[in-house]
Amino acid sequence: MAIVSRKPRNASLRAQQFLVNKDLTKKEPEKSLLGPCTRSGGRNNHGRITVRHRGGGAKRQYRMVDFMFGNREVPGNVIALEYDPNRNVPIALISYLNGAKSYLISPEGLKVGGTVLASENADAYVGNSMPLSKVPTGFFVHNVELVPGRGGKFARSAGTTVQVVAKEDGKAVLKMPSGEMRTVSLDSWATIGTLSNADFRNVSLGKAGRTRHRGFRPSVRGMAMNPVDHPHGGGEGRSKSGSHPSTPWGKSCKGVRTRRRKSSAIIKRRSK
Repeated sequence: MAIVSRKPRNASLRAQQFLVNKDLTKKEPEKSLLGPCTRSGGRNNHGRITVRHRGGGAKRQYRMVDFMFGNREVPGNVIALEYDPNRNVPIALISYLNGAKSYLISPEGLKVGGTVLASENADAYVGNSMPLSKVPTGFFVHNVELVPGRGGKFARSAGTTVQVVAKEDGKAVLKMPSGEMRTVSLDSWATIGTLSNADFRNVSLGKAGRTRHRGFRPSVRGMAMNPVDHPHGGGEGRSKSGSHPSTPWGKSCKGVRTRRRKSSAIIKRRSK
């Protein structure tokens, strides 16, 4: 996996950087694991925009990735590594001994021909899944359940990982990718290893068109608007009227905590 720069034949290629993953072995996805990927354009069921700057983009099909640890106690073989347009980490196509197939997000070090196992008695090898009670202290895991039985929620993005720091009183103390320390039940499942494609954050899109292809529409700075349109608008020269940073609807932002309630599971908050 490497970052590749193009020859600057035109202005759009001058700053572009592409990620080339030579580990990918299969271009066409598994048809039995495909589903429709409908897009809402940021609108809710009433047709009102609830998420701004969304719309357009290239058509996609959804790959049904297993975050629920569905095939337990059945060994599986890695038969391919594939690109997934819906996420920034490659996915591994697994063929299980019972004939089932599924997609899993691919950790660093998982190769074609390797084996994975989701079991309480599995060894702590990369790609294997087990309850946090069975994971040795100090190991790095991903796809961690917040509530047992509801599927993995934490650490599902490229290059992310969670460290099991300690175990006490039926809880596992985890160090999150943000630096936050929190507790999760020891009955929650997780997968051993750090997710691959950590170089994803170094990719430079290079032009506005590649952003539009991903389904993002343009955004306008509040300082470039009129006073009627945004609290930062208007003024002579560059000015936001001495006000604190805020949203178009006047709510404070940049540094304001957005969690609605306190959680007793959080031991140490992340740094701002």
